[in-house]
Amino acid sequence: MPQRPHRFDVLAGALATGLLASPAASAQTLAPAAILPLQCSGDGLVSLTAISPRPLLELRYASPYNFMGEVLYDQPLAQLRCPVALALQQVQQDLAREGLGLKIWDAYRPLSVQERMWQKIRDPRYVSDPSVNAGRHTRGTAVDVTLVDRKGKALVMPSDFDDFTAAAHVGSPMATSEQATHARRLQEAMERRGFVVFPTEWWHFDWKDWMSLPPVR
Repeated sequence: MPQRPHRFDVLAGALATGLLASPAASAQTLAPAAILPLQCSGDGLVSLTAISPRPLLELRYASPYNFMGEVLYDQPLAQLRCPVALALQQVQQDLAREGLGLKIWDAYRPLSVQERMWQKIRDPRYVSDPSVNAGRHTRGTAVDVTLVDRKGKALVMPSDFDDFTAAAHVGSPMATSEQATHARRLQEAMERRGFVVFPTEWWHFDWKDWMSLPPVR
């Protein structure tokens, strides 16, 4: 089993000026609140920093703190197809009314990165085989998220990101009552706006019409 990445959740106040100085925070940012909500059309990729309220970003694959143990993205960019980003914005707005928000771990993923991940894991429960359907992140239609409070502190969940064990499975009996409650809260918020949770990864959500869009080339 790959080594689990380190946890490095921090308060949003410590992130307000951008990237933190610590090595683990090379891809973790909290953008200032967007004034106007995202408006877009078509199915091109759009930046999730345009979502209002803006989510916290902790892009693990833009740092070495991931199951691959290496930096996979040249830049810490979080992007989704326009209709998917609009749906995620609705989730963020819903959560904001409850004093909560999203932290994004991954969104659009280049096909070349998907192929590298598959070569390491080769387990479709956790990494899609790009030769079968080219993946879902590669289409800009999947997003990996967790919940944070109004200060940016992560809520406790059944496992860390990219935990390739039964602890990460939806409805895992290994979760505490508090962890299970938070995971269900996230799932309900995402499903309300048209996302579907991946059975073996409580953090992974696919847009309901993901198969209608091809991989981004």
